[in-house]
Amino acid sequence: MTKSYKLAIIGYPLSHSLSKVIQETALKTCGLEGSYDILPTEPENLVSRIKKLKVEGYHGFNVTIPHKVSMTLFLSKFDTNADLIGSVNTVKITENKDLEGSNTDIYGFVSAIPDDVKENIRDKRAVVLGTGGAARAICAGLVSLGVSMITFYSRNVIDSHAHVEVLRQKFPKVKIELKPYTLLDTLKGEKILVNTTPVGMKNFLEGVSPVDFNVIKSMDNDAFIYDIVYNPIKTRLIKYAQDCNIRHVGGLDMLVYQAQKAFEIWTGQTPDVAAMKIAALESLM
Repeated sequence: MTKSYKLAIIGYPLSHSLSKVIQETALKTCGLEGSYDILPTEPENLVSRIKKLKVEGYHGFNVTIPHKVSMTLFLSKFDTNADLIGSVNTVKITENKDLEGSNTDIYGFVSAIPDDVKENIRDKRAVVLGTGGAARAICAGLVSLGVSMITFYSRNVIDSHAHVEVLRQKFPKVKIELKPYTLLDTLKGEKILVNTTPVGMKNFLEGVSPVDFNVIKSMDNDAFIYDIVYNPIKTRLIKYAQDCNIRHVGGLDMLVYQAQKAFEIWTGQTPDVAAMKIAALESLM
């Protein structure tokens, strides 16, 4: 009997999610039967949702805001990345109904960066906008690429201090600083800028850049801009990068690569990444 995979994503809200079209395309490219459900789950319903996923025979699920950290409390096993940053975005449900957690965001983030850029940022300085859950994965990715220093900019330094302190303890060999947005007046000498905030996202300050144009203009010619926002495809920040002739990548590549790795964890098969990206692009048009 052919196995049919029952997969899903939990989080709240999920109206913007492209995961269904991406993962169902992955199933098709591998010739597998199955479905991928969008399951909006508010924090107070997380426990009951996990129970239902087990009872209803799901094989695995993705986890997004606001459950990436709290989900770790329900796992019997972690992969190295999930354990390192205390954040999970992929869960596999075993035959015994145990939950095994992974973090594929780090893989997705790193995979979307061109090889020559990876070489260029080694031993150089990086800037990260925001200190939320996504920033943990981005920090781990940057550390794995050998950056010498990461400066986080936050609109609320007091609330962000504890998050950054955890990262300093996790990555003691890299200098990590925290500064308020009001001090972000130049990016000269910074080799990579990563936006992990939702600023510029559809239905959330769409058309707004988290950084002023003149600040982007101050970046070196060989710098790189990475906006993890994927809807719209071309955010205001990405447009600024284009106007300044600075190399860049949007969030869609990271989304697709992390989805590829999650799919491999659930099924043991490697899907067609190009087909997954095309399906995502078509759904955004």
